[in-house]
Amino acid sequence: MKEIIETKNAPGALGPYSQAVKIDNFVFTAGQIPLNPQTGELVETNIQDATHQAIKNLGAVLEAAGFSLNDVVKTMVFLKNMDDFANMNEVYAQYFNESKPARSTVQAAKLPKDCLVEIEAVACK
Repeated sequence: MKEIIETKNAPGALGPYSQAVKIDNFVFTAGQIPLNPQTGELVETNIQDATHQAIKNLGAVLEAAGFSLNDVVKTMVFLKNMDDFANMNEVYAQYFNESKPARSTVQAAKLPKDCLVEIEAVACK
């Protein structure tokens, strides 16, 4: 049975999609960008701040589905500039230091709202 996941603790969808979809023991998130869910403004002083906010948003969506970052088995990181990889990776490691999911990281030609980073995940319990 497919369950649509929504929370006000993460930015709302910018189009016709869900923040996440839960099926059985899996949850599939939409990409989370560094939008502050309270203000709707981008948090992008630098790639570190942007990555922190994107992962906080990801965590809020997972929590709404009854999951946590520790349940993540795969992430996909989209960067505006691959030169930001090391700084993004430093922040990312703070959240995924014990339970390291599989990950792909790519440079994207353009991200929503022209942000610096977008992160999506698949989690399993």
